[in-house]
This record gives sequence, C-alpha cells and structure tokens, in this order.
Amino acid sequence: MTLAGHLLELRKRLMIAALALVVGMVVAYFLTDWVIEWLLYPIREVSEQLGDDFTRLVYTTITGPFDMRIRISFAIGLIISAPVWLWQIWAFIMPGLKKKEIQYTVGFMAAAIPLFFGGCAVAIYLLPRLILVMSEFVPEEQFASQFYESAAYYDFVFKLITIVGIAFVLPVFLVALNLAGVVSGKTILKGWRFALIIGLVFGMLASSPADIISMIVLGLILFVLYLAAALVSLLFDRRKRKQNPDLYIEV
Repeated sequence: MTLAGHLLELRKRLMIAALALVVGMVVAYFLTDWVIEWLLYPIREVSEQLGDDFTRLVYTTITGPFDMRIRISFAIGLIISAPVWLWQIWAFIMPGLKKKEIQYTVGFMAAAIPLFFGGCAVAIYLLPRLILVMSEFVPEEQFASQFYESAAYYDFVFKLITIVGIAFVLPVFLVALNLAGVVSGKTILKGWRFALIIGLVFGMLASSPADIISMIVLGLILFVLYLAAALVSLLFDRRKRKQNPDLYIEV
C-alpha cells in the first residue's frame, strides 16, 4: 500500500474511533447522575464525621455543573467505546506485524486490560477512605469547613484512578522487556527489595501518609504483581534456553 493509501486508511480508522467515542459519550451522559452520586458519597461521610453542614461539593463557575458532566461523559465514553477504537488501532497496525508479533501483542493486551481495570477498581475502593482520612486534618473550629471545588475534586479522583491503573500495568512492560532480551527474569527477581520499597512509596503517594492500611495494601499488591512478572520472565528465559542453548546469554 502506498503512503497515500496508508493515510486514507488512518483517516478512516480515526473517524470510526471518533464516532464511537461520541456515541459512547452520549450514552455515558445518562450515567452521570449515578457517577456524581458516587462522587458525593465520601463528601457526605466527611460532613457527618465533621458535623459540619457546610461541607459540600461546590461549583465556582456558571458552567461548572455542565463542565463536570461533560468530563465525566468523556471518561466513561472512552471506556465504553474502547472495544471499537482499540480494534481500529489494532486493524491499522496488524497487517505490518509478523505472526509471532501478533501473538505477543494479543497476549500483552489480554494481560494489560484486566490489570488496568483491576488497578482502577482498587483506586475506587480506596478513594472514600483516603478522603475521610484527609478530612481528619480539618481543624475543629467554628469557622473551619471543608469545601470541595468541583473541578479540582474531579481532577483528583480521575488522576488517582488513572495513575493506579497504569501502575498495575507496569509488570506487563517488564515482561515485554524480557521478551525483547533487554533484561532477564533473574535480574528482575534480584530487584525485589527495590520493588517492595517503590511499591510502598507509591502506595503512600497514591493514598495518604496517614492511611497506613491503604498504603500497605496497595504497596503489597504492586509487589505481588512484580513477583508475578519476574516468574513469567523466568519461564520465558527457561523456554529460550531450551530452544537456543548455545545462543542464550543471561543479561
């Protein structure tokens, strides 16, 4: 296929993906009430805990409520339309891949997608606890109240869920580096001490230094995923050693 043909094919795939995203956003818009209700749950808990009727989600601009619904619709629409736009990306690059590369790509996607959503689920589970813990630092005074500005609150929730989801996918990239011959399974396993420390530090940053339980739970989950990546890499190394005993070099 010529360069012009590739560009036309790319434009076609992008248009289909964009249309799927728009349809997903329209469908997601009808779910925004439920999502906002979920976002308000931790705020209600904080209000009851502080005994402060002024603890509220506040909108500081005229278009604030509408902007929030659009941003929620975009995030959910992106997830709803994921099968369509992921397939469009895959259909565009697949003709240029070899059979083994296709197998590896399908395997990575099959592992990365559930891990990403698993990370998002963990973040969603930890979110109310995190907000409640942070609310304990509000001074118990008559003129001290906790206000949650809508845009900042949504950004915090969205970034937390996204970052934790991506963190859960990192072990898949370790396996990819192993298959590429960049790092061996034994080398990955030797770094378990650093992985444990990094996991706990990430758990502290993603949750709260005051919430020790959430920090430890998140850190240990990441550590277990790291060990799983090391084990899978060791199995791949063993298979490569059997297939090419003379050419295999431990990195």
